[in-house]
Amino acid sequence: MTTITSADNPRFRELFKLRQSGRERRKSGLALLEGVHLVEACHQHRGPPEQLIINEDRRGDAEIAALLAALAPIETVTFSAKLFARLSSVDTPTGILAVIRAPTRSTPPAQPGPCVILEDIQDPGNLGSILRSTAAAGLREVYLSRACADVWSQRVLRAGMGAHFLLDIHDGVEIRELVGRFPGRIVATHLHARQSLYDTDLTGTIGLVFGNEGAGLSRAVLDAAKEIVAIPMPGATESLNIAAAAAVCLFERVRQGTIRTRE
Repeated sequence: MTTITSADNPRFRELFKLRQSGRERRKSGLALLEGVHLVEACHQHRGPPEQLIINEDRRGDAEIAALLAALAPIETVTFSAKLFARLSSVDTPTGILAVIRAPTRSTPPAQPGPCVILEDIQDPGNLGSILRSTAAAGLREVYLSRACADVWSQRVLRAGMGAHFLLDIHDGVEIRELVGRFPGRIVATHLHARQSLYDTDLTGTIGLVFGNEGAGLSRAVLDAAKEIVAIPMPGATESLNIAAAAAVCLFERVRQGTIRTRE
């Protein structure tokens, strides 16, 4: 197989634009996965990728060779280690990338189910971690405002650890409209809320809403919430990281559901 070594190669330039530009990802409907785990997760839950990109120096790695065999005859392109590193989003490139069709929807269904709603989450690591916790807690629907970080960036994908392929992700959603017509209860988190998370019924059709890392939730979303809750924090710290707060809320829902099942 021929190895591409020139940065002027059209294939490399296309992939580099996909790696760098959220606009390009939205325009093409494509995204880049990195690493054996993510490629396997995509294949298992959403089907094979469109294309594989291999680091010439890692082609003989056992995991990569096994994955190539399992995904044959998908188109495979090999780059020199230097060019592959420019496509990678990590300091130590894993050796394999994949181009996938990003299965994102922008229009929420007429009747949303239990879900997580995210307003203006900016940090890719936070966003990916929230998606991972959402999938682990058994919810499927996630709605993101237009100002959220690009859900299909490599950093968010890496933090999500395959959660993207277990979720129905709706990107660029008008959050105010969604919470205004939500068929169940909207439960919003706020640092100074008087109601404890642990005194709140989180079972059934609820929308758990989480806001921007610095500004929190908008006034319009808070006004639309049926309940506004805080996570009790007896320690001296001022607040929780938003991804940690989301995980606490999601698994309190799991705990409550487990108790109800036993009853």
